[in-house]
Amino acid sequence: MKQLIEFKKRRELGDILGDSFGFIRQEFSPFFKLILHICAPYLVLFLVSFSFYLYASGGVLDFQLGETELPTNLGLMFLALGLFVVTGAVTYIYANTAVIHYIKSYIDNRGHVNAIEVKQHVKDTFWGFAGLSVLKWVTLIIAMMLCLLPVFYFMVPMFVVFSIYVFENKNASDAYSYSYTLIKEDFWGTWVTIFVLGLIISVAGYAFSLPAGIYSLIKTGIFSGEIDPATMNESFTDPIYIVLNLFSYLFKFILNLVLTVGGVFVYFNLNEKKNFTGTMERIDSIGKNA
Repeated sequence: MKQLIEFKKRRELGDILGDSFGFIRQEFSPFFKLILHICAPYLVLFLVSFSFYLYASGGVLDFQLGETELPTNLGLMFLALGLFVVTGAVTYIYANTAVIHYIKSYIDNRGHVNAIEVKQHVKDTFWGFAGLSVLKWVTLIIAMMLCLLPVFYFMVPMFVVFSIYVFENKNASDAYSYSYTLIKEDFWGTWVTIFVLGLIISVAGYAFSLPAGIYSLIKTGIFSGEIDPATMNESFTDPIYIVLNLFSYLFKFILNLVLTVGGVFVYFNLNEKKNFTGTMERIDSIGKNA
């Protein structure tokens, strides 16, 4: 029998990292089966939109086109970009929602996940997650416009805000406000955890982006020193290049799920330091057993 992973307890940096990947490894089959079942239609649209965007971008770089054709290609590229952004946002919202509700069901049912319950909760909370996502990205964009340093502060509450929304049953605005209160329990420890986890995910994502990048360099002739601007667009519309990029983005999508799981562990670590929720539940359980 698989060992139950206890979420409601304090963890150090190494424990959060280890348990995040450990949870994915232990729940790998049912976890990804359910997440993909929920997100599959949107994920397919996202990948199709991404392929369309790559192809349209390559058309803009076609230096053999006449001047009258360029505005049409630019319009096509911006249309493809819009579809890519919208489908990507919807896909990631559904994925993050599904991951957190999967973990909630896992906790509530002591390691047994109710798939029907998870699907229903994902539907019920989609718009709440969408609104919270808008608040999150508006906050981070404004912070980036002001200066780089504020981003390092605001990324901490934004990392746990979705977990607060689900596990504390708050509305979007209350979850957003409470995230700033919760991070006060261990801001710097949490910041380091987020940084290290993000760094691991970024390096892994970059590694899977290399094949497409190397293929593009070979295709454009940069390695050989024979660059032909007139055929540069072919490297972006090449089917092999597009497929390599699709696999890269698909892997990054999976890595994002690991990041979301890590966010749940970070939330419970902060919540335990502030409210001792898990400790009180374990004490109560001992009393009932006695």
